[in-house]
Amino acid sequence: MDHQREVLDAERLNAALLELEDEIHWDAAPTLELAQRYERQARLLGDELLVARARLSQINMRMRAGDVAEAAQRMWHVHQWAVDHDAHQLTARIHLVWAAIHRHLGDAAQSLEHAVRSVELLDDTATDFMQIWHRAKLADSLAFAGSMEPARERFSQAERLTVELDRPFLLLYVLNNYAYSEHAAGNFALAAEVATRLRALSAKHGYELDATVLDTIGAIEMSNGHFAEAERTMQACIEKYSSFRRHDADAMPEYLLNLARAQRGLGAYERAQSSLDESRRLCADRELGHFLVQTHQEQAELHAARGEFAEAYEAHKVFFSAYNRLQSGQREAQARTRQAMFETTEARQEAERFREQARRDPLTGLRNRRYLDEQLPRLIDNDPELTVAIVDLDHFKRINDQLSHDVGDQVLVQVAKLLETELAVVSPEGFVARMGGEEFLMVLPGCPASRAGHEIDGIRRAVRAYDWAEMTRGLPVTVSIGVAGVSEAESRTQPGLLSTADRNLYAAKHGGRDRVVCGVPGPDRTHSYRDRASAA
Repeated sequence: MDHQREVLDAERLNAALLELEDEIHWDAAPTLELAQRYERQARLLGDELLVARARLSQINMRMRAGDVAEAAQRMWHVHQWAVDHDAHQLTARIHLVWAAIHRHLGDAAQSLEHAVRSVELLDDTATDFMQIWHRAKLADSLAFAGSMEPARERFSQAERLTVELDRPFLLLYVLNNYAYSEHAAGNFALAAEVATRLRALSAKHGYELDATVLDTIGAIEMSNGHFAEAERTMQACIEKYSSFRRHDADAMPEYLLNLARAQRGLGAYERAQSSLDESRRLCADRELGHFLVQTHQEQAELHAARGEFAEAYEAHKVFFSAYNRLQSGQREAQARTRQAMFETTEARQEAERFREQARRDPLTGLRNRRYLDEQLPRLIDNDPELTVAIVDLDHFKRINDQLSHDVGDQVLVQVAKLLETELAVVSPEGFVARMGGEEFLMVLPGCPASRAGHEIDGIRRAVRAYDWAEMTRGLPVTVSIGVAGVSEAESRTQPGLLSTADRNLYAAKHGGRDRVVCGVPGPDRTHSYRDRASAA
């Protein structure tokens, strides 16, 4: 693309990222490089969503390139950001990549769980590609878990969507995955039927089948004993792959290995040996342990087919030894990935604990001013029936002076419990925050001041009625409360709402304490409670 090296504005960068997200990429290395460039540009724009999307594209390419541990480790940060910012479309894409990561780890249950979430999160903002591909990948996960009947239903659903949304090219890959799933499940006849449909679709629309699809078809032909067709298909696959400059290291060795298998089945042993030798050479050059083991196995099979049983036995011993080393290496790799995921999860949970602690008052356990400043502006903007109430303990200084600050702390903790318990009955969605000292704020969403005043007065009575005698040695504990609804506030802002409640608190103090005052402050209430500290 010509625009890859120029600086993109937000609109064009969004379109460029969408092009990455809504295409099936077989060549991981250049796509990773492009996604990294897009992340740098998104950072220059200061757009966090674009940054997160670019990072997810990178994670997907790292996973496709086989670096599963690195992909898993990087995923948590993007996932947390998406959840915190309610980015549904991004979260759906994240779960799709999680499903693939767990499939690499051999964890069918976790793969299926994430695939289900990737479909559940689809909404009207999801692209056509997502609507189709997420369902196809859910079908993949169902097949991987051994549930072929539900998998067929999901493949069928994805296929119908390609027709409804007029995406016939995407149907090629839905059918490819379906054919591969039936083949992997040992349903070779069904797989052949789907492969026939693949070829028919290609002919109907003039699509050229790429190497990946041809490899699937060749494997199905071999499994059904059609070795001559399989040889031609694999030769076409290799020719197609060779015509494109790709960076995936393992594709050509795998295609050559499958060609050798087809040629062995055909009885063309010299051609099979030549194909196998080239596959083995590439595997050794590129350190592809997994496919190198398979070349040893195929060599044993080829010797046996030629009647060279001693050589077959020796080749099988080499295969068996290499297979054991591979299994050990794979277990270690899986362990490293799981450890990386575990460590990242621990770090994320620890960060969550610190985040939560930073928004809690250490003495009472209530929400603190920081949490209030984060949540209240949003509630004011979105809830016309929001009510707040500032609660202040009466004569609290006397408790500290005559008893002790320790007793004062005990009183604050108990008042906090009472406020929180009583508020939960009145307003289950509400919360109590400690503003500082002996002052608290009750927040009541969806509860207009006309109704809240009566309910809050019941909370005031509950504080007074509590048996304080043993804790305070007979000193009474009461509270004064100033109430304000959004519609009554001086301005529809946090300072405006709290200022109105504060003036009503002053009126409650001035009027004799142990009372609730709500409504719009009148002319005789021009001072706020904070203006008259001595009124406590």
